[in-house]
Amino acid sequence: MSDSEDFHDGPDDDLMAGLGRVAARYGTAPAEVVPTRPDVVIVRAGGVVVKAHAPGAPREPLERRMRAVAHPALRGSMLGPVTEEVLSVGGRLVTVWPAGTPVDPAAPEAAPWEESARLLARLHAVPAGALPLLPAAGGPGKVAALAARLRGNPSAAARAALVALACLPALDAAPAPEVTGLTHGDWHMGQLVRIGEGWILIDVDDLGVGDQAWDLARPAAWFAAGLLDPAVWHRFLAAYRAAGGLAAGVDGDPWERLNLPAQAMTVQLTAAAVIAAEREGRPLDEVEQTLVDTCQRIVQFRTACHSVPTQ
Repeated sequence: MSDSEDFHDGPDDDLMAGLGRVAARYGTAPAEVVPTRPDVVIVRAGGVVVKAHAPGAPREPLERRMRAVAHPALRGSMLGPVTEEVLSVGGRLVTVWPAGTPVDPAAPEAAPWEESARLLARLHAVPAGALPLLPAAGGPGKVAALAARLRGNPSAAARAALVALACLPALDAAPAPEVTGLTHGDWHMGQLVRIGEGWILIDVDDLGVGDQAWDLARPAAWFAAGLLDPAVWHRFLAAYRAAGGLAAGVDGDPWERLNLPAQAMTVQLTAAAVIAAEREGRPLDEVEQTLVDTCQRIVQFRTACHSVPTQ
């Protein structure tokens, strides 16, 4: 499920022609469009992929992120680019990457949960100060931006997401996280590719410094909603901790650190579900309705907590 913040019609001819020229410069085969989120265009040309980032993406943060991901300190954790240069094609920022094999969404039982957990732990262990200066990581801001698109939407699902968001502490005023450092910013299973014999993290769009618990928020949210097998969640968490990851604590109850990010991510996923369903002119599917139901439980939980008298 995509949770893109913006949706557009298909890419125009000028953009596709420009991407074709970039692909011809760096690639080894004719360019072919790769299905992805609605706001991004990706073409593959043999051993490289050319990515047109979302319309309106700012250049300076992306350039900083490209310098960081090309740094030797991230080698083996995140995929390095073919070139650090941020190109401009058809009014869009464009970057060039080695091609890899993504996780197969049709075979969830084969998803590399333990490998992904170890990669996240390895990423989190890299001191942000060892890299070129990075902006703040994506995360809390994405929740608010996506939910804002639901304002004025009269559907019950939209109201459930907005009420749940209103029940959460202000994300920009939440207590300082216990573990702040290098953060992917938008981690999920679609952010891994296989290169050769190993998996590696991809996508620099939200890489930065922030609360590392947000990188665990999506699987935590799916687990809390009953959409991720508990055995898979516990394997993922155990592998992350065993590899030295600290965002959920070294042992014991992880929810003291994950509860707020997981609940906020549930709102984000619900907002994305509502937007996608309306764009496609269909009712919510079973998974999307489960997210809406989970938002309603968040409201009940938060309301109950706030109603308990304090001494």
